[in-house]
Amino acid sequence: MTVTTDTVLWEPPADIRETSRIGRYLAWLESERGLVFADYAALWDWSVTDLTGFWQSIWDYFGVIAHDQPTAVLGEGEGGNARESGGGATMPGARWFPGATLNYAENVLRIPGRSDDDTVVYAYSQSREPVELTARQLRDQVSRVRAGLKARGVGKGDRVAAYAPNIPETYVLMLATASLGAIFSSCAPEFGARSVIDRWSQIEPKVLVATDGYRYGDKAISRKDEISDIAQAIPSIEHVVTIGYLNPDEGDWDQLTGDEPMEFEPVAFDHPLYVLYSSGTTGLPKPIIHGHGGILLEHLKTLALHHDLGPDDRFFWFTTTGWMMWNFLVSGPAVGSSIVMFDGNPGWPGLETLWDLVDTAGITYFGTSAPFLMACRKAGLTPRKRLKGVGSTGAPLPPEGFAWVYEAVGSELQLLSLSGGTDVCTGFVGGAPLLPVRAGVISGRILGARVEAYDSEGKPVIGELGELVITAPMPSMPVGFWGDTDGSRYREAYFDIFPGIWRHGDWITIAEDGTCVITGRSDATLNRGGVRLGTAEFYSVVESLPEVADSLVVHLDTPGDPNGELLLFVVLTEGLELDDDLRGRIARELRAALSPRHVPDAAYQVRAVPHTLSGKKLEVPVKRILTGTPVEKAAAKGALANPESLTAFADLALKRAKR
Repeated sequence: MTVTTDTVLWEPPADIRETSRIGRYLAWLESERGLVFADYAALWDWSVTDLTGFWQSIWDYFGVIAHDQPTAVLGEGEGGNARESGGGATMPGARWFPGATLNYAENVLRIPGRSDDDTVVYAYSQSREPVELTARQLRDQVSRVRAGLKARGVGKGDRVAAYAPNIPETYVLMLATASLGAIFSSCAPEFGARSVIDRWSQIEPKVLVATDGYRYGDKAISRKDEISDIAQAIPSIEHVVTIGYLNPDEGDWDQLTGDEPMEFEPVAFDHPLYVLYSSGTTGLPKPIIHGHGGILLEHLKTLALHHDLGPDDRFFWFTTTGWMMWNFLVSGPAVGSSIVMFDGNPGWPGLETLWDLVDTAGITYFGTSAPFLMACRKAGLTPRKRLKGVGSTGAPLPPEGFAWVYEAVGSELQLLSLSGGTDVCTGFVGGAPLLPVRAGVISGRILGARVEAYDSEGKPVIGELGELVITAPMPSMPVGFWGDTDGSRYREAYFDIFPGIWRHGDWITIAEDGTCVITGRSDATLNRGGVRLGTAEFYSVVESLPEVADSLVVHLDTPGDPNGELLLFVVLTEGLELDDDLRGRIARELRAALSPRHVPDAAYQVRAVPHTLSGKKLEVPVKRILTGTPVEKAAAKGALANPESLTAFADLALKRAKR
C-alpha cells in the first residue's frame, strides 16, 4: 500500500459509540441534557460555542469532587457563548467556576473504577528494580509525605521543588504538595545547576527534594554537586531532602513522613497547582502557573474522551519531569487508568527498549515523540505490539511516520498525533475515537479548544496556511506568570499580535473537514519570495535520507533579494562527510518532494544541531547568531541539551562577516 498525505490508515469501528468513552459521553449528553450530535464536527462546534454548557457537562459527567460548588461556569460578563462574545473577548482574564473550591490531588486519588488493591503505578528504571504501587499504597505514601511536608512548615501557597526523575517518589511528592494547597515545580536531573537556578530562583521554593543521581543507560551520573549549588544559590530553600536513587543506602526521603490523617485543602479553581516553564532559550524561562481546576477538567476531558483511557488501561508516555507530558501522564489515575513510568535512556541498549516495555508492563496506550517514531522507522524496527493507541507529540509526524506505525507496530491501533504546549499543559489539536486516522494530518481540533488559522490581517482562513490562534478561553490556560503582577509579560507572550486572541506561534492549515497540519513555528518561517514554508515538511524529506541523522534549516533576509538565503545544516551518520554528491541528492529530494523554493542556497555539515532539554530544535537562536547576535545573547545555554553545538554557528557567522 502506497501511503501519501491524507491516506486513510484507520477508521472507527461501526460500534465505536458503544465501546468508547466519548460514545458513552454522547449518550449521557442525550439522556441528561437532551443534546444529540450527529458527528464529531457537531460536538466540537457545540463545545467551543456554548462554553458554559460544555464545561459544565465535563464537570458533571466526571463527577468532580468539590468542597464548595461554583456559582457559575464563567464569571459575570465572561461570554459563556463564544459566538456571541466574539470568541475571544474575555481573554486574557476569563474567570472559570467562580466560588468553587476543590483539590486536584483529591480528584486524582479517587482513581474511579479501581479497588484499593489494584496496581495503579508501574515504574521501570535503569537505576533500580521495578516498583509497583497499589491504589492503597499510593494514597498511604501521599498521606505520609504530606505530613512530612507539613511538619517542615509547608502550607498553602508555599513552593516545593523536585529535582528528580520520572519515578514514584516525584509523583507522590507532587500529589502531597497539591493536597496541602502548596505549589509544585519539577526539573529533570539532567538539567544543569544553572538551568535549575534560573527557574527556581523566580518562585523561591521552601523545600527541595532531589535524587542523589541517576543512571542513563550504563552510565552513573551523580547530582550531589548540583544539589549543593542549587541549595546555596536559592536562599528561600529551608529544607533539602535527598532520595537515595543512585545509592539506595543514602538519602533521607524515608524521613519525610508523619502520622497525620489524610486531608485535602480546599482551594479556589484557579489556585496554583504547579509551575511549568517555557524552554527559556532566549532569556529566563517563563514560569507558567497552572491552576487546580483548569488542569483537572482539561486532563479529565482529554485523557478520557480523546485518548479513551479508563480503568482497563495502562497508560505510558515516555517523558522526563522537565516536559509537560509528565504532568499529563500522571493525571491518568483521575480517569481510572494505571500509569507506567520509565526513567533512563530510551535508546539503550537499543531502540527496542521502550517497545519491550509494552509486554513487560502490559501497556495498552504507548505515548512518545515523533522523532522517536521516526528514529525507529529509520532503524528498520518492526516491534509488532497489541496496543489500543499510540500517541505522538513534540514535533509534526510526517506521513511516512504514520505509515511505519501501521506497518510495523499494529494495524488496529489508533494513532493520535497531538499538538499543544506547556502553556496549556495539553493538546488543542489531536484525535478522537470518532475520527479516522489519515497519514500526515492531525485528525481534528480537541473539544473545548476553539483553534483557528488567522491570516496576517487577523481573519480566519480555511485550507490556507495561517497563524494558530485560540479564539475562546480554555480553563487550562495559565493562571498567569509567576511574579508578573500586572500581567504584562503574559499579555505580551500570547496576546500582542491579535488583541484578545491567543496566538500560539505555530503555522497551521485547517481543512474544510477539520483536519489540521502544523508546519512548524511561525517565528522560524522560511519565507522565499513571499511564499511561507514550514520547517516540518523540510525536515521530513532531509532526514529520510539514510546518511542524515539530524538537520536544521534557517532563512535569512537579504537586502534587495526577495528570496533571501536558505541555509541547511546536517548531522551525518558517523564517518560520513558532506560532499557534492550528497548535496546534490538533498537538493533533488527537496525539489521533487516539495518545490524548487525549498532547495537551500548552501548546506553545511555540523557535529550537532541545538536542541532544548525537551528535544525541540532551535532555529531562532541559530538565525540570531548567523545575523550577528553574540551566542550568550542569542540563547540561554542552560536551556539547551547541547549548548556546545552553538559554537559551530558562531564560527560560521564570523566567516560570513569577513566575506
